[in-house]
Amino acid sequence: MSTGLNDNEIISKVLSGDHQAYAIIVNRYQNYVFTLTLRMIKSREDAEEVAQDVFIKAYKYLADFRGASKFTTWLYTIVNNTCITFLRKKRLDIQSLDNEHVFATADNIDSGMRANIVEQKSKLAMVNDAIGLLGSDDAQIITLFYKAEQSLEEIAEILGLETNTAKVRLHRARTRLKEKMETHYTEEVKNIYN
Repeated sequence: MSTGLNDNEIISKVLSGDHQAYAIIVNRYQNYVFTLTLRMIKSREDAEEVAQDVFIKAYKYLADFRGASKFTTWLYTIVNNTCITFLRKKRLDIQSLDNEHVFATADNIDSGMRANIVEQKSKLAMVNDAIGLLGSDDAQIITLFYKAEQSLEEIAEILGLETNTAKVRLHRARTRLKEKMETHYTEEVKNIYN
């Protein structure tokens, strides 16, 4: 189901009574939501359940979306809150949003790819593993900026920070990520730059 409508136009249609249009939102963001959910919740089955709950909550509270920020920023907040609530109910330890072993495993599944794509996936897996070595705050801000493609202003809003504070934290997280990569992946890092 492909459409040229932007998120705000689709949301307007849903709020005007075209409830079928919500399927476009679900299709557009199901990978985004599932990826974020799976990073907080280890169990794939639980993550699928929570991802469904996220879309149910987003639908229920769609009228509360004001359009002041990107829809993904608003949706991320629902993902984060839903995951935390789920984990509290299960009395599990909250995992970092950046438990990257899932991405490394997924990167290794498709072996029939051309050599350059395989190399890119290998580099991505290495970076994801290195992100997994970071503290949860560093991993979260790296994920929001690079994987969720949130702006510094949106990250600041999500995390309840000033924009300049988010910028400083991102800079420090990048520095620590570089250190982790140079420490744990010395040869691979050399090969990237050669």
